[in-house]
Amino acid sequence: MQNTVLLEKLQEIAGNTRVSTSTANIYCYSCDASQIRGMPDIVIRPDTTEQVSKIVKLAYENDIPVTPRGAGTGLAGGAVPVEGGIVLDMSSMNRILELDLDNLQVVVEPGLIQEKLNARLEPYGFFFPPDPGSSAMCTLGGLIANNGSGMRSVKYGTTRNYVLALEVVLADGTVINTGSKTMKSVAGYSLTDLFVGSEGTLGIITKAILKVRALPGERSVMLASFENPELAGKAVVKVLSSGIIPSACEILDSNIIQAINAYDPGVGLPQAGAILLFEVDGTENSVNEGIRMIEDACRSLAIDIRTAANKEEREEIWAARRLVGAAVSRLDPLRTRVYVGEDIGVPIKEIPRMLHKVREISEEFCLPIMTYGHIGDGNLHTGMCIDMLEDKDWEKLNLAADKIHRTAIAMGGTVTAEHGIGGARAEYLELELGKALDVMIIIKNALDPKGIMNPGKMGV
Repeated sequence: MQNTVLLEKLQEIAGNTRVSTSTANIYCYSCDASQIRGMPDIVIRPDTTEQVSKIVKLAYENDIPVTPRGAGTGLAGGAVPVEGGIVLDMSSMNRILELDLDNLQVVVEPGLIQEKLNARLEPYGFFFPPDPGSSAMCTLGGLIANNGSGMRSVKYGTTRNYVLALEVVLADGTVINTGSKTMKSVAGYSLTDLFVGSEGTLGIITKAILKVRALPGERSVMLASFENPELAGKAVVKVLSSGIIPSACEILDSNIIQAINAYDPGVGLPQAGAILLFEVDGTENSVNEGIRMIEDACRSLAIDIRTAANKEEREEIWAARRLVGAAVSRLDPLRTRVYVGEDIGVPIKEIPRMLHKVREISEEFCLPIMTYGHIGDGNLHTGMCIDMLEDKDWEKLNLAADKIHRTAIAMGGTVTAEHGIGGARAEYLELELGKALDVMIIIKNALDPKGIMNPGKMGV
């Protein structure tokens, strides 16, 4: 896409310092943590909706692909420009436009880091509940585009539950507003929901109105150890059936426990077949009652149960959980984590069976699989590490990932519960969605007839 006139027009729209074609610069936008790769022709860093609209309109007129990108923390190639063209780096649009806390909402731009929003809200006694592991890095635009969630989704839900309205630039540069500032509305189609989770394939989010919630008064964390992951899975089913909904419910299997302890020996997680981390929040009485009910549900299945004695111990436990991403490769220095087959979700009652199947797949392919994740809502991350110089390891990896994906679908689950389809899992969409994929394609063609919006993603 070497067109001097076009480049000059883009520079006129966004400013010379916000447009780059240098090889060193555009290379930084050619990948994320997945295996998906694609080099853009040009990178633009807009800082207003008007600029985004004009850039997209120019791209539409010239049939140039446009890929929006936030912080690049994706794990499925969603923001990788697989067909070249323009990458719109939205990170400069990072302002909090309004704190409307009387109405329990905020107005933000897409480049705002999730953790920075919560830091701003905390002094007022509020928070934005979606809590992905990448909260210190990921942008709200990316979180919305992927319908991200995280550790507290078992109680608080996913990002979709907190998006009231969006400002979106469509494929031809038209700017639309979806939703409203009211807490509920049934006026027309739910276009806001359409764009949440669309991964930039239908339009580019330039502003969002988000719901926030009051911070809970108390929190408590309980840690339960089990002989194996299957027993831990049964405990989760039993806890959720007892009527208590924890604010978080996480699993760590023996491999990841060992990896975390190797990464930071000071953590001292109990070595067991698996551990569950339960968090309960609310009033003091409700928290105490919730912890008691979880202990009762787990007692017949667990080896050991302990509750954090204070805030410091609670924070230490969660700090250990957040080390997972960095610790995964510590079990074997010759092996490297590869993000593939790592984001499945299954119905709650299928959790024990899925955990058993993962162990069988690990043994079948002689491939270490470290299982962790948000087990309270059925979301399991199956982390696999290989010797990247061994072709046989790559073959085993892809075969194991394929089997994990197909097993999850066969159980009525999904190949991605929070990280997105992107370019990494598109091949499974027809199997998972059936004729619904045809409807997605119709919507895509209607809103993006030239196919310029993040092409090559989501099977559309």
